[in-house]
Amino acid sequence: MTAQRMNEIFDQCIADYHIHDHIDTAEKAPFAEGSFENLLYHKNWIDTVQWHLEDIIRDPKISPENALVIKRRIDASNQDRTDLVEKVDDYYLELFEKIEVKPEARVNTESMAWAIDRLSILALKIYHMRQEAERKNIDQALQAKNQFKLNVLLTQRDDLSLAIDQLLEDLKSGNRVMKVYRQMKMYNDPELNPVLYAQNPK
Repeated sequence: MTAQRMNEIFDQCIADYHIHDHIDTAEKAPFAEGSFENLLYHKNWIDTVQWHLEDIIRDPKISPENALVIKRRIDASNQDRTDLVEKVDDYYLELFEKIEVKPEARVNTESMAWAIDRLSILALKIYHMRQEAERKNIDQALQAKNQFKLNVLLTQRDDLSLAIDQLLEDLKSGNRVMKVYRQMKMYNDPELNPVLYAQNPK
């Protein structure tokens, strides 16, 4: 799958979310369960909901009780996001497992899935920055500033899309090593977070 197709899936997901624009809207992916398209759509849905949770928790008038509920929901979302990224990496590990890696093959700075994760977040940044650039109730200076930022984000997406396509080609040809390092997140692990395992001493 090309990066362009990934961008299309992410943009579709973001548009679907904003039909109702609510963090508790049920996800209805238009792709077959178990397909790679479905996996990417679900990944972006998590990112999109979390984007709006991050907005909500920054409301200066939010009550401490609601802030705690939202914070814990963001923590859970971060774990879901990491789990989804690792599933994307599993897809590519299986896809390229029989590729003969060349002796001079290079290791990439990040796995394919984490590059795709950045592409998903960029789709959200572009959607929301476009909204800000098109606002009618702001002065021209701010509108121009927002448009400049939008243009930078669009260029960034073009560059990242190209880099992802090039990485895919390198992996297919054995010029890059398909290598994955799991995130090893500790704060949600009752065996690794000292605050959690202190609650249940053996």
